[in-house]
Amino acid sequence: MQTVETLNEGLKRAYTLTITAKDIDKKVEAEVKRVAPQVRMPGFRPGKVPANLIRKMHGEALAADALNTSIQEGVQKVIADNKLRPAMQPSVELDEGYEAGKDAEVKVELEVLPDVPTPAIDALKLERLTVPVEDSAVDEQLKTFASQMKNWKDAAKTHKAKEGDQVVMDFVGKVDGVAFDGGTGEDMAVEIGSGRLIPGFEDQIVGVKAGDEKTINVTFPDDYNAENLKGKAATFDLTIKKVQVSGESKIDDELAKSMGLESLEQLKGLLKGQVEQEHNQLTRTHMKRKLLDQLAEGHDFPVPPSMVEAEFNQIWAQLQHEASHEEDPEAAIKEMEAERDDYKAIAERRVRLGLLLSEIGQANGVEVSQQEMNRLIAQAAQQYGPEDRQRFIHYVQQEPMAAAQLRAPLYEDKVVDFLFEKAEISDREVTREELEAAIESEDGFATGTYSHDHDHDHDHKPKKAAAKKPAAKKPAAKKADEPKAEEPAKKAATKAAPSKDDKPAKAPAAKAKADAPVKDAAPKKAPAKKAETAKPVAKAAAKPAVEAKPAAKKPAAKKAPAKK
Repeated sequence: MQTVETLNEGLKRAYTLTITAKDIDKKVEAEVKRVAPQVRMPGFRPGKVPANLIRKMHGEALAADALNTSIQEGVQKVIADNKLRPAMQPSVELDEGYEAGKDAEVKVELEVLPDVPTPAIDALKLERLTVPVEDSAVDEQLKTFASQMKNWKDAAKTHKAKEGDQVVMDFVGKVDGVAFDGGTGEDMAVEIGSGRLIPGFEDQIVGVKAGDEKTINVTFPDDYNAENLKGKAATFDLTIKKVQVSGESKIDDELAKSMGLESLEQLKGLLKGQVEQEHNQLTRTHMKRKLLDQLAEGHDFPVPPSMVEAEFNQIWAQLQHEASHEEDPEAAIKEMEAERDDYKAIAERRVRLGLLLSEIGQANGVEVSQQEMNRLIAQAAQQYGPEDRQRFIHYVQQEPMAAAQLRAPLYEDKVVDFLFEKAEISDREVTREELEAAIESEDGFATGTYSHDHDHDHDHKPKKAAAKKPAAKKPAAKKADEPKAEEPAKKAATKAAPSKDDKPAKAPAAKAKADAPVKDAAPKKAPAKKAETAKPVAKAAAKPAVEAKPAAKKPAAKKAPAKK
């Protein structure tokens, strides 16, 4: 194989590989010898099929395999010989005029990771804003909790349901007069006015009484999660079991016992722990931003454009999704477009910080243990149904890129914790309002701050002096500027710290398939069989699965059958 470097400019590299027909033929011969003992053909004893017959029957597939193997080996050799650290999956293209039996010319283009300067971490100084847990805060949480734990009592049979009441019903959903899967349920309890069901459903059960039977007409939203129901008109045959009215829950031992606890004091203790956890998370968010500010201010180096583009596309896709759910999507998207360049700058800074954190972690032996990785995989697998969990676990174990996506957020947090230990930290006690104001006042775009601290992400879009337009709410750039230390890829779902709206206990689920009229009732999709696009990495790329992309006829990558 011959290799010629055709581009070496900044972080971009390009090479032309020439794979000779002789090299390809050698691989075909080797493969024929390997599979010959396993090939079965009428008229020949096992293992005695002539090599020329095997080549005649499977030569095209064997040649295609040999070519792809040669290309992969060639790309890996170029990376190794030139000590390259690919930022993204290399682009590999087979010459359009390639013909079987001829030399193959392959173009390889890639961007490499920059040489990251050794980050200065010995002079880090941080202020830790702490918030003590006051009894008043716990009492407020307790009141909120009690108000959420409504004490439902059966209303008189003559009572007509109104907003704020709870209706318990059986239902059968139909489209074009035919019941659909997941559209039948029993004893589903719905609080009128909760907004839990699809538009129009709750409005039409106002006025029902226990024992009523009613048919309502609704239309599933265009963005409904179940593909077969999007935008469809449907009817629901309802049988009203009972109407219930709510009474206030008393804050006493009985309230705690209804949650399986021993006493009111135990419930207060749990709520105090929750408030303390919220405060700690806010404190960490503020500290992390200040830490990353210092790193960003002290380092400036070129980053691979492909990584920045991938990061920007991820940010933009999320913003577009959020804008589509605004009251005025067109106004929200228009405002986004006006700030496109700002978001590109956020993406670039995000990638640079990710590379810095990765460099710090590798230089100081920060690692994610196999035990921690197993726990991450198990947590992520819970988002799938029982039948898909094992498949997801196998997928992550077999796909390095998928594993890196899960590992990245934890790796980053561990690097940040390491830096906290190295920094000189001073403590200052503040109120929760002061801490939240400090977080909200920080301009993530201007200062280069980033955060993905679970529920406490804040809008880091560029701030403007002008007043906001009343036409539409600005789509929040949640997680739009967080660095990914080991791999700038999409963060996997993890259990977040309780937010101020969290309930200490979940309400019991409705019976049977009472999910069809619910806004987000579609089952979660199974994991994709294989990642469709390469993700940017913040350290030397692992062995890429490279496949040639000829513009003309692409050789089929079939394997020779073991038996015939």
